[in-house]
Amino acid sequence: MSKRKIKLGAFVPGISQHLAGWRHPQARPQDNHSLAYFVELAKTAERGLFDAYFLADIPVSVDPDRTANLGLNANNTGLEPITLFSALSAVTQHIGFIATASSTYEQPYSLARKFASLDHLSQGRAAWNVVTTAQPEAAKNYGLEQAPLPQARYERADEFINVAQKLWDSWEDDAFSYDKASGEFFDGSKVHAPRFKGKHIAVDGALNIARPPQGYPVIVQAGQSEDGRELAAKYAEVIFTAQQNLSDAQSFYRDVKQRLSKYGRHADDVKIMPGVSIFVAATEAEARAKYDELNSYIHPSVGLMLLHALGGFTEDLSQYDLDQPLPAHIGQLSHGASRQQLILDIARKNNFSIRQLYQWIASARGHWTLIGTPAQIADQLQQWFENDAADGFNILPPTTPASLDDFVDSVVPELQRRGLFRTAYEGKTLRDNLGLKRPENQYVLARRYTEHAS
Repeated sequence: MSKRKIKLGAFVPGISQHLAGWRHPQARPQDNHSLAYFVELAKTAERGLFDAYFLADIPVSVDPDRTANLGLNANNTGLEPITLFSALSAVTQHIGFIATASSTYEQPYSLARKFASLDHLSQGRAAWNVVTTAQPEAAKNYGLEQAPLPQARYERADEFINVAQKLWDSWEDDAFSYDKASGEFFDGSKVHAPRFKGKHIAVDGALNIARPPQGYPVIVQAGQSEDGRELAAKYAEVIFTAQQNLSDAQSFYRDVKQRLSKYGRHADDVKIMPGVSIFVAATEAEARAKYDELNSYIHPSVGLMLLHALGGFTEDLSQYDLDQPLPAHIGQLSHGASRQQLILDIARKNNFSIRQLYQWIASARGHWTLIGTPAQIADQLQQWFENDAADGFNILPPTTPASLDDFVDSVVPELQRRGLFRTAYEGKTLRDNLGLKRPENQYVLARRYTEHAS
């Protein structure tokens, strides 16, 4: 039996992960809409044998009343992930592509078609990061005054994934016969319409594209709330999570893995991959200098906006001394999400000043941050991996392309030297490389069950 290996995702936006990473002298934010630039990043990640290239996506932009005159990075500008990944799939061979799309504002039929198309074009390397999109600004972009409440968003997400899978199963794997002699293009007995009508979603007909090469694109999910964990246990195959220490990561890992059995799933059916921002150099002092340099570029106004957006703080923090701790009375919104609680916990546990808090959050938006030599970084990743805290990691390079190069050129070889990471891709599809099984068509399974019962 082969030794279990770390799985790696590369979460690499064009304008860098660190809030001020785009201001680094080697960063190239002007290339954020350039295909050639993303080809370079994708090929670097593939050279590093990453399982997948991950991109977030939020359907909101800047508030011009708050940011127009700052001239700073306080927005979500960039290319739409599925469009970008379709192009990148033509110039790569192995790396998978995890595109974020909202179950709250997308429609199942069009989303299922887009991801099936990406899976076909990439020959089985597509994945969907399911998000429920809590931002009120996003709701207004889709004609709503406010975002649906969490329960409604997760109810819709449950229906949405269920319907998407039915749509991907519309055609059995061998439904298209292309028989020129008989004139039969497809076998009509092997096409299945969902005919689904639920509380939030209704879809009638079959998808107008053949079943994806992977059966379903890999389902990725990132929620850490109770609703998010339950949705992940039911559907997710990769979980992108945020923890700050081994104990919390182990608790999350155990909790989600234990929930799988109620849905007839096994521990190996889900890969839990915490996010980690890495500052690496030949010496710890040099790595710390990289961290300090990027933090020096953070404009206070942008740092405070980050805390407001991610922390859910109800007060204007600019009225306080930024070099003093958060006032004791400051807390979260009453409906604060898990990421908001994490940020408050970080502040209280470390007695961070307001400035130190936004500097810490700026590197990875509440994800784990590591600073050190390749061996020190590998030590900590290995500890989590070997102690039931992670099946792999989503790497968040603080600045691009430099931090991605640093990881590929120094940390990957160290992990390989320890036998913790692959030296070649195992298969052709993303499922192959992640060690995930290909799902059988649900209609074929139902027919087989009926035939067996009779």
